[in-house]
Amino acid sequence: NSSSIIKELADITHGFVAADLSALISRACTKAAKENRDCLLDSDLFWALTQVKPSAMREVLVQVPNIRWNDIGGQEELKLKLRQSVEWPLHYPDAFSRLGISPPRGVLMFGPPGCSKTMIAKALATESKLNFLSIKGSELFSKWVGESERAVRELFKRARSVAPSIIFFDELDAIGGERRSGGSSGSNVEERVLSQLLTELDGVEPLENVIIVAATNRPDRIDKALIRPGRLDCLLYVPLPDLHSRQQILQLQFRKTPIGEDVQVDELATNLEGYSGAEIVAVCHEAAVAALQENLNASVVRKIHFLTAIQIITPRTPSALLNLYKNYMKS
Repeated sequence: NSSSIIKELADITHGFVAADLSALISRACTKAAKENRDCLLDSDLFWALTQVKPSAMREVLVQVPNIRWNDIGGQEELKLKLRQSVEWPLHYPDAFSRLGISPPRGVLMFGPPGCSKTMIAKALATESKLNFLSIKGSELFSKWVGESERAVRELFKRARSVAPSIIFFDELDAIGGERRSGGSSGSNVEERVLSQLLTELDGVEPLENVIIVAATNRPDRIDKALIRPGRLDCLLYVPLPDLHSRQQILQLQFRKTPIGEDVQVDELATNLEGYSGAEIVAVCHEAAVAALQENLNASVVRKIHFLTAIQIITPRTPSALLNLYKNYMKS
C-alpha cells in the first residue's frame, strides 16, 4: 500500500532535500506518462531512485553499477563478514546496543590484484542502498599546500551530511603508507594527508552512521596507526578464488558465452587453480577470441579453445606475495 512504500522510500533516500524528492517524483511521473499510465507503480519510484541523487552528493558521488552479490562468483564467507561489519550495524543498531557490541569503525580488504575487492565494495553499496562515496588514494594528492588535507575533510563532511553512508578508499596504501622520518616534500604531503585521515577517523565530530571501507594489495605498507581499534579495525583477506569460487565465476561467464558440450566446468575450474577472478575472466575472453579465429561463424566455445587460452593467459600472482599475506595474517 501507499503508506508502506512511502516509509520504504523515506528509509533509503538518505541526504535528499525537498527539491531532490520533488525531482524523484517528477521522474517517476514522466516514466508513467511515457508508458500511458495515469498512476504510479512502485517500480516507477525505484527506477527514479537510480536517476536522482541527493544534491549534497553530486560532486563526489560515483555512479555505482548495478552490481549484486550474486554477480560475484564465490567468496560467500567474505560477503557475509562484510555484511555483518557494514550493513548490520547500520540496519540493526538496536540489536548491537542491546548486546553491548561496538560495531567496527572501518573495514580493510586486502589480497591479490584482480580478486574483486572493488567490485565487492560496489555490490555492498548497491545491496545496502547506502550513499556511496568512492575515491582512489592517489586522487587526493595536490601540489598545492593544504589542498590534499582539505579534500579529505570535505570528503568526510559530505559523508556525514548524507549518512548513513560508505566511504570507499581504493588503493589505500597510496595515502596510508608507513610514515618515514626525514622524507622529501612529497612524502611530507603523504604524511599530512594520513594525519588528516586519522583526525577524521578519531575526530571531534563523531562518524555516526558512516562506515569506512578500504582496499589494498599491500597491507604491509599500511601505517599501523590506521589499523588500530576504533579505526580500520576489521581486516578481511580476499584470497585467490578456491575451486567452488572458480566454478561460480565460470558459470557467471557462461551466461553470456555459449560453450560446447565438451567443456566441463569442474574440469576447467580445476585447471585454473592459482588464477585470480580477473584472470579467469580473461581466459574466457581469450577462448572466445580463439573460437572466432578458427571460424568467424562459430556459435560455441569449445574445450580446445580454453586449453589454448590457458597457454596464453597464465596466473600472475607471485608466490612471494601470497606468502606475504599469510605472514601478515599471522602477525
